[in-house]
Amino acid sequence: MAVAVAVVGSLNLDVTMRVGRLPGPGETVLSKHPAVTAPGGKGANQAAAAAAFGAAVLMVGRVGDDEAGRALLADLARRGVQVSGVTASAGARTGSATIAVDPAGENIILVDPGANGLLTDADVGGAGLAGVDAVLVQLEVPEPAVLAALQAATGPALAILNPAPAAAVPSDVLALADVLVPNLSELASLTGAARPADLDGVARLAAALAGTAAADVVVTLGSAGALVVPRQGGIAQVVAPQVGTVDATGAGDSFCGALAVLLSDGAGLTDAVRIAVAAAAISTTGSGARGRLASRGEAESLAAELAVLALRD
Repeated sequence: MAVAVAVVGSLNLDVTMRVGRLPGPGETVLSKHPAVTAPGGKGANQAAAAAAFGAAVLMVGRVGDDEAGRALLADLARRGVQVSGVTASAGARTGSATIAVDPAGENIILVDPGANGLLTDADVGGAGLAGVDAVLVQLEVPEPAVLAALQAATGPALAILNPAPAAAVPSDVLALADVLVPNLSELASLTGAARPADLDGVARLAAALAGTAAADVVVTLGSAGALVVPRQGGIAQVVAPQVGTVDATGAGDSFCGALAVLLSDGAGLTDAVRIAVAAAAISTTGSGARGRLASRGEAESLAAELAVLALRD
C-alpha cells in the first residue's frame, strides 16, 4: 500500500509520573505511583495516531543506536508504521521526555532531544516522500529538516505544520505550509502577541496568521475543542465532547495524526477537525501518549454528536 501520510519528527522515550499537583518554580512534588516508561515523541505519536486511523504511514526521524531506540522502532512497527525513514545514529542517545501528570490529566513536559537534534535535510530528502498525500511535521527536530519536510509536499500533497513546541517560525517556513495547527501558546509565538484571553482574541490572531501565511489555521483549545480558521474566512469552533479524562499527554498529537489522514483523504477542513477533536478526546481516556489511540470508526461515531459553532462568516 502506497504511503498516504509521512510524518517527519521526533521519537522519544517517555518517563511519566502521576502527582497530586503539578509543581511550581523551585518546588519538589513527590509521586505516590511508580514511574511509567513508554514510547513517545511528537512525531512518533502522530505517526501512531495516523496508523490507528487506518492510513499507510512513514516515519522519518532519528534515534540512538541503543536499546531505547530499538524499542521505539519496534513499537511503531507493531502499530503498522513504516520505519524505513528512521536512522539509528551511532554514538547518540535516543531522545527522552519526563512528564508529570496531575489528577485532572494536565501535564508538564521536559524534553531531552538527543538524536532528534541530528535529523538533517538530507535525511528527509532521502526518505522517499515523493507521491505521499500529506507530510506532517513539528518543531522537535532542527529547522533545516522542518523546511525540507514542508518542501517535500509538492503537487497535490498537503504540507501540515504543527508548530510545537512554541517558537518563532520564520515567515518563509510558514509560507510553505498548507495547514498550521498551533495551540494557544504556539499561536501567540507565531504572531508575536500575548496569549489570547478569550475566544474572540484567538479568532483575531488566527485570522491574521491565516492571512499572513496564506494557510488554513486550526487552533487546538484543549478541553474546549478547536477553532477552524480557513484562509478564505468562515471561522467556527468545534466543541469537544465530555469524556472521562485520565491523561491529556499526546492529545494534540492524536489530533494532528487524525487530521492529516482525514485531509489526505479529501475531507473538508471543518469535518476533518470535528473528527480529529473526537479522536483527541478519546486519547485522553487512557494513560500515556499512546495509551488510547482512537480508530477512525470510533472517532467518527463520537464526532457525530459534536456541535460546530459559527463565529464569523
